[in-house]
Amino acid sequence: MNAASSSWRELLGPEHAGAAIVLAAGVLVGAVNIYLASSLLPTAVADIGGAGFYAWNMTIYLVAMVIATMLVSGLLARWGNVGAYLLGFTVFLVGSLACAVSPAMPVLLAGRAVQGLGAGLLSGLGFAAVRSALPRRLWTRGNALMSAMYGVGNFVGPALGGLFAQFGGWRLAFVTMAVIAVVCGVLVPRVLPGGERGGARAPVPVVSLLLVTAATAAVSVAGVLSGPAAMAAGIAVALLLVAGFVAHERRSELRVFPRTTYRPGSPLKWLYLTLALLAFGVAVESFLPLFGQRLGGLTPAVAGFFGAAISLGWSATQLVSSSAVEERTIRRLRIAGPLLLALGFLVQGLLQRQDAPLWLVLVWVPVLFIAGAGIGLAYPHLSVAVMSSTQDPQEGGRAAAAIATVTSLSIAFGTAVAGVLVNLGGASVLDSARYLLFGFAISCAAGAVTARAAARPSHPAPADQPGS
Repeated sequence: MNAASSSWRELLGPEHAGAAIVLAAGVLVGAVNIYLASSLLPTAVADIGGAGFYAWNMTIYLVAMVIATMLVSGLLARWGNVGAYLLGFTVFLVGSLACAVSPAMPVLLAGRAVQGLGAGLLSGLGFAAVRSALPRRLWTRGNALMSAMYGVGNFVGPALGGLFAQFGGWRLAFVTMAVIAVVCGVLVPRVLPGGERGGARAPVPVVSLLLVTAATAAVSVAGVLSGPAAMAAGIAVALLLVAGFVAHERRSELRVFPRTTYRPGSPLKWLYLTLALLAFGVAVESFLPLFGQRLGGLTPAVAGFFGAAISLGWSATQLVSSSAVEERTIRRLRIAGPLLLALGFLVQGLLQRQDAPLWLVLVWVPVLFIAGAGIGLAYPHLSVAVMSSTQDPQEGGRAAAAIATVTSLSIAFGTAVAGVLVNLGGASVLDSARYLLFGFAISCAAGAVTARAAARPSHPAPADQPGS
């Protein structure tokens, strides 16, 4: 316990606190803005119109975010940590200001697209820059801190958006995001090492980029279609595009994921799949407020906080689980995480009742918290295993940056799949809740299989090096 405390003390101490704050803030602003605008949109629509574009708010943002995460390794190679981060915060700033001054919904959506590009860059940079911004002994805690920002963002985003909307200040919410970007941008050259940068322009994997963009767009559109059949068709198209992406990456010299991912016997693909299945489970939160209101009789405000129980469990647990250092313990945590997530969804599904009494509703909260704890047990250790998969700095940066791509893409897929399962319940909210929770319990349990596959013997991790 003392060792763990001292490690957290070192990460947040004078030498590394500035870098840790900037890395975490970059991930946090991206996560907050996934749901921030959703809470603001009703007020914004009343002000500038455009109700017909309502559903495209999150779709455009997520598509832009996924695109940007795939450009991170090239930007780092070209501009280094400081240049890439300044670009990310600048793009996010421009997008936030565009949203703040939007006179009409199409302009607001354009601003959301630019904002999503900046958020994607910052999310990807957060994981990739850990390799050069922190010593290797702090990688696990650094990853835990940043991935915790996804959970915090899922909680803060709706709450912050609802607060600004309640007082009619939806534009001020975007101005606040812009101010945060400026403050972080000022800190970047002061607290981050420059990192390695090359003089040549890094080539962009255009085909891979187009395929993943199309897949993200297809699954995001599927999430806003009406009817299970149409939504399932959209998801099927997205899966075909992902399969095409993998086939192309296996034989291409220009790729998003490191070469090691596609080598026979490499654990890297299983690590990414496990991360994807954990992030997939977060999508359940989109519908928990609905179930809390319709089945538990909660008020909208209380139901919103109820919906964040998974993210709170994720964030809180990984700050503790990251203290594990024994290899056997870490392997067990990687496997136990998906199982605990699936078990939480299974129990939650069994506890669903129409007009549930207050005592049962109160039981729902710790069950969802425990489900989120499954993500927190495994996520930081999986992230470090990905970062440690190669000794090549450029490939290592590519591997780390891809964590954000996998996470963002998986959340987009999860949201669309959740919509299909909820629609299967038809007019019955109780049936919808059970379809969703049992379906996700089965899907997330598969993460234990991929985690076990990733635990097969692999190359040893590189030793700690100065500046690495």
